[in-house]
Amino acid sequence: MRTEFPGFRLGKVLATSFTATLTERQGDPVERIPMPCRLVDWLAVSGLAVDSCTAAEFDLARELRESIHAAATAGALQEALPEGAVRIINDRSVQGRAAAVLTAEGERRWRLGSPSRVEDALSVIAADAIGILAGERDGKLALCASPTCRAAFFDTSQSRSRKWCDMNTCGNRQKKARFNANQRRNAD
Repeated sequence: MRTEFPGFRLGKVLATSFTATLTERQGDPVERIPMPCRLVDWLAVSGLAVDSCTAAEFDLARELRESIHAAATAGALQEALPEGAVRIINDRSVQGRAAAVLTAEGERRWRLGSPSRVEDALSVIAADAIGILAGERDGKLALCASPTCRAAFFDTSQSRSRKWCDMNTCGNRQKKARFNANQRRNAD
């Protein structure tokens, strides 16, 4: 079973895709993972299927998500990483039992412990965040130019000049607003 997340497109960067499960952070926030069962669904879509999720594990996941967002925002602004966020990311990274495995097609997949626990999946997400924040991946942390969004994203475009976290949502919304403003100006 594949669960869809309206208004959310899973990106190639696991850590910032995870932070994008809370959108419109500067406007009316939209929570894409409002309950533990939705976290289980999101993890499955992300290739990190877990058996179940308790309320305590759900709280750990949200804490990690917000820590990654805080650290990625600081990184995008070239500010010092928040100590508390770094501590939480590191704690989640070492608490899981996940291993990278190579598929026959030459792709990396993650194998979680048995039974598959939320902590294992969170360790993979935290490790991805560490790689991004440490500058180990080719790309640049950036913040969405939408004044209501301001999501942190990892820009892997050739020019590293992407403005929007997602062109299909924030980018189109801003282009439409600009078009409508021009239409009103021309009508006057």
